[in-house]
Amino acid sequence: MQEPDALVQQALAQGNLDAAPLDNAERGLMEFVRLVTLHAYKTTDDDVQRLKELGWTDPQLAECVYITALFAFFNRVADAFGLEDPNYFKSPPVPGSSASTPGDDSDPTCRGSRS
Repeated sequence: MQEPDALVQQALAQGNLDAAPLDNAERGLMEFVRLVTLHAYKTTDDDVQRLKELGWTDPQLAECVYITALFAFFNRVADAFGLEDPNYFKSPPVPGSSASTPGDDSDPTCRGSRS
């Protein structure tokens, strides 16, 4: 899943993992991400073992959990500050473009004032 795939992005943006054209290893990892996102306390050694049987290594699984946890953290911070969805899936930033920087007054996702 290194290269962007419009069908995968569309299915995942809609929360429809079943429609995403993923191989077994990727699908297993995404199912694990869902479990960690919704019910991290329910993960078991068997869940991790299934992923290892699909070819994932301990360092890859650790990175998966770290990234999943970071996204949960960032989403909660954004929600707490009332930040709006920048709609990156609908209109991804063009590489090399001069997009506004976070905190820039022209950035519509940064509401509020600075003192």
